[in-house]
Amino acid sequence: MAGVDDFAQVLESVPGGGIILTSVDAVADWARGHSLWMMPMGTACCAMELIAASFSRFDFDRHGSIPRPDPRHTDVMVVAGTITRKMAPAVKLLWEQMPDPKWCIAMGNCAISGGIFYYDTYSVVRGVDEFLPVDVYIAGCPPRPEALQDAVLRLREKVRADSMSPGRRRAIEGVLPLPTAGDGTAEGGSE
Repeated sequence: MAGVDDFAQVLESVPGGGIILTSVDAVADWARGHSLWMMPMGTACCAMELIAASFSRFDFDRHGSIPRPDPRHTDVMVVAGTITRKMAPAVKLLWEQMPDPKWCIAMGNCAISGGIFYYDTYSVVRGVDEFLPVDVYIAGCPPRPEALQDAVLRLREKVRADSMSPGRRRAIEGVLPLPTAGDGTAEGGSE
């Protein structure tokens, strides 16, 4: 990753290098966004939906999202289910073994907020975001595989907005529709 950062700094210092960097960024981010290999971290009942998402009925392969069992070959960790305090260091270790750049999807209420088990059990972590940086949250108990597909598409948009150059982001027009307010306009502005 250091070589990519050096390349980006060299291109920014060259006259007209910003244009070249933008084009290289667009190609690299397109490639990264269309080949998000997933590390499935299914720990409870949400794991059944995560397993069901790998069936041919949902066809995640068309998104370039292929489940891989080895953290050294993955880009995205999908945490699906309850995480206990004893399990958290092992999940963090797997996260640290993943190469950069890497992203995290929290799938299900237990992975987001501890779910129904947090208040009755002392050992449940309140959410995976206590020890991992989460990029996309999927609510539900358990969420359907279609919700995981939506999360992968939203993560793809986030990846497209990132830049190789540190501290730089590109404005990307979203592919997915925004939720609409009651009057038919998009929330937060007009159409």
